[in-house]
Amino acid sequence: MEECRLTGDDIACLRGERLLFRRLSLALSSGEALHLAGPNGIGKSSLIRILAGLRRPYAGVINRMGAIGLLDERPVLDEHLPLGKALDFWSRIDASAQSHWEQLGLEPLADVPVRYLSTGQRKRAALARLAGQGAPIWLLDEPLNGLDSDAVATCESMVAQHCASGGIAIIASHQPFAMPGLTKLMLGEYAA
Repeated sequence: MEECRLTGDDIACLRGERLLFRRLSLALSSGEALHLAGPNGIGKSSLIRILAGLRRPYAGVINRMGAIGLLDERPVLDEHLPLGKALDFWSRIDASAQSHWEQLGLEPLADVPVRYLSTGQRKRAALARLAGQGAPIWLLDEPLNGLDSDAVATCESMVAQHCASGGIAIIASHQPFAMPGLTKLMLGEYAA
């Protein structure tokens, strides 16, 4: 995997009229992972969107070296297509989401329209798409929501494997995330 780096210096986040956090700095290099933790509304999802480049920080600077893949509550799959065709669309653009089908238990769902998938099935499909992108920097916003215990273990294993091969992962989650070498950032420490 290509070398990657993600840094943020003195980041602040304003949502509406409310300053959520300020003076937050972070630096991750190839092979590192960070767990963003804190109560609802503290700004975990906002920080993920800032790091992805989808939202501007109120203050501070973000620097990235390497492509970013984002997993959030929107799986970006055509609701009207069967899962197999929806993932095949992305396989033509990215690497291959379908290479992770077996690992994520998606093969039996290939003919099921995306709109009929459960929350956990959608999350697993989104994880397959993320892994198929080949992006070295993974930003995961609540990746364990809706997953059963087997799927949680698979997700944790895939993220650990991604980092072991030189990728970066930032995980915003209320749930514990079991992964060797994972550091935790309590976002409340930067609350404004």
